[in-house]
Amino acid sequence: MLFRIAVVIAVLSLSACSSWVFRYDIPQGNYLDQKSIDKLQVGMTKEQVKFILGSPVVVDAFNNDTWHYIYKLKSGRDKKFNMKKTFILSFVDDKLTEASGDFELSENFNIPFNETQKEAESTAEVQ
Repeated sequence: MLFRIAVVIAVLSLSACSSWVFRYDIPQGNYLDQKSIDKLQVGMTKEQVKFILGSPVVVDAFNNDTWHYIYKLKSGRDKKFNMKKTFILSFVDDKLTEASGDFELSENFNIPFNETQKEAESTAEVQ
């Protein structure tokens, strides 16, 4: 009888321990936020984009003008918290021409970067 009680206590103890195991969240790749994406504009150079977003996770080996920003989070708590976001940029002659992915582009994205710079300079000269 004492043996059976000991076995039941041991089994219940071990099963309780398995639910208390802590698992870490595992983030991989470039974490991007909408504020950073809103700063992008057509006509920016690769260096300007790197300054804003950081280095891309994947640069296409056959086409150096396509950058892939990928972020993946594997949650230690529950699969419903897992997340994957991608953002792809295309360049022509070292200038940003196109962006697509899981983020919304700002209203200013299609305004060439050089034009907004000239407007800022002319506004500064007037004041």
